[in-house]
Amino acid sequence: MNKPVMLCIGKAGQDTFLEGEVFKPLKDKGVFYEHIKLGEKFYVENATFSTGGNAPNAAVTFARQHLHTKFVSVLGDDPAGHSIINALDAEHIDTTAVVIDESLRTSFSTIMLAPTGERTILDYPGTAKLKEAHVNIEDLDADWLYISSVGSMTLLKKIMKAAHAQGINIAFNPASFELKHLQQCADLLSYVTLFAVNKEEAQLFVDGSSVKALAKKLVESIKYVLVSDGAKGSVASDGLSIISAGMYEDVPVKDRTGAGDAFTSGFVSQIAQGKSLEHAITFASANSTSVVSQIGAKTGILRSGSRIHEMELKVESI
Repeated sequence: MNKPVMLCIGKAGQDTFLEGEVFKPLKDKGVFYEHIKLGEKFYVENATFSTGGNAPNAAVTFARQHLHTKFVSVLGDDPAGHSIINALDAEHIDTTAVVIDESLRTSFSTIMLAPTGERTILDYPGTAKLKEAHVNIEDLDADWLYISSVGSMTLLKKIMKAAHAQGINIAFNPASFELKHLQQCADLLSYVTLFAVNKEEAQLFVDGSSVKALAKKLVESIKYVLVSDGAKGSVASDGLSIISAGMYEDVPVKDRTGAGDAFTSGFVSQIAQGKSLEHAITFASANSTSVVSQIGAKTGILRSGSRIHEMELKVESI
């Protein structure tokens, strides 16, 4: 089987991670807060500069699995935009279709990491918004499309419809923007080959009290379904079988940023290569576990040849 060509489309941004005791959570009336007194100067123990975004995070997973990977987005001609391009180029991701516009500002986030691994995010969304003119919709030239955080439901539909017409498999992990337009999002599922959501998101589309019940409902109309439930595990289905998985390993969590992207893209990377559901969900779990054990959304993403061990799975026929 030839290696598939992976196309990732979506928003990208730069992330700065700050670590320090100053971010230690304090509880007040049942709610945890980071208490930073106005007007004072605080020191942090560490600062890590990285890049993020659902689609570029996925692109790194694909590239590190030695899949030919292309990324499409629009960035500002600013330090954040240059940092993103340099990071993707270093991963051997094809960025020739990324548009750099000097009139725009790239998204930027500051992530304050508590010693517990939880985080508070200060997000500047930027002005770099993907438009139809930025995407060669008539010739997407890929085997798989991974799309998320496009920022326009109209554009998202046009890209998905075109990809479907061109025989391209579509992996869709809706971001918060898409989920705010629930009916429009649901209408797109007829184009989707692989749909990945967490339990709460799945319940927006179908009825069900368990991840297994939700996956069974979703897979009635979608070829592959992946539903996660945090530390409780996940399920995957291809309409014939349903695989239930727990935690890969119980590791100390340093940063949860990018864990969901690593899980979903890890699964997609293996399905795209014709691997089994069992292998795909094991790799996805290992990829996510590796990511949360390090700072940043991409640092821990597994490379081709990384050793992963088997995990306990429950396999059932539908």
